[in-house]
Amino acid sequence: MSSFIGKYAQVKRNQFRYNLAKAKRMKVCYLFLAPYAVLFFAFFILPILSSIYYSFTYYNILEPPKFIGFKNYINLILQDQVFLTAMKNTFLIAVITGPIGYILSFLFAWFINELPRWIRTIAVVVFYAPSIASNAFVIFLIIFRGDAYGYLNSFLLQFGLINAPYLWLSDPKYIMPVIIVVILWMSMGTGFLSFVAGLQGVDRSMYEAGYVDGVRNRWQELYYITLPSMKPMLLFGAVMSITQAFNVCDVPRALAGYPSTDYAARTIVTHLFDYGFSRFEMGYASAIATVLFLMMILCNKVIQSALRKVGT
Repeated sequence: MSSFIGKYAQVKRNQFRYNLAKAKRMKVCYLFLAPYAVLFFAFFILPILSSIYYSFTYYNILEPPKFIGFKNYINLILQDQVFLTAMKNTFLIAVITGPIGYILSFLFAWFINELPRWIRTIAVVVFYAPSIASNAFVIFLIIFRGDAYGYLNSFLLQFGLINAPYLWLSDPKYIMPVIIVVILWMSMGTGFLSFVAGLQGVDRSMYEAGYVDGVRNRWQELYYITLPSMKPMLLFGAVMSITQAFNVCDVPRALAGYPSTDYAARTIVTHLFDYGFSRFEMGYASAIATVLFLMMILCNKVIQSALRKVGT
């Protein structure tokens, strides 16, 4: 047993020396990476570590943080009923808009890829524009207005489908379906562009070889050739889709109000915004952010492990 441990330690020492020598040879490369590494640490890693630290404290900005252990997490899970409602709403949005938005992004990119170049360029701009227009969802405030002047209520009243206007953005029964529809309309974001770029990068000779090997239709071509060739883009699109689904905040606040009726449109990020920027309870807000961060990491791992099996 001792000889095995000694050999294992020797292997690790040799590996460390090899990596150290390799790093010395490539020190110029690390020098070029240094600016990005410093910015990444300062604006990504450091805020995450700070948030995790403050989640174990009582911190209201005006006073120094006081360490309170797991009290924020205990209150969050066992006593905060609004957070549980926010978690349910967030998961509902993520489960529906995440996969559907991801699939729609890929399908639209696949269809657009078959169009002539100039038409494809226009189509990409048309589908991508809603995701970059920060206030594009304001259009839906007019469509789902809760009186007879709202476009949807006016249409339904005109054809006798309803007797009185529906309060689409105030009635808890309708708030979440409306928000999900709006989020899906705005889901053609960065993942959609990555799919368009990935489809353009697939080697056309692979399709010819596939038909020689027995591929007989476009669906087999998609599964056996296109998807395996786009694994990096698929993984990137999945990460972006999950991130967007869990970070929903602006749409519910703009459409359903802040707070919404019976917290029907409350999401985790909205809850975080409430405690962080309205109540200035930064320790509690940091606990919410840490829980959200862990949920996103877990979902990303599950989705990535599933996508790695595509085409294998």
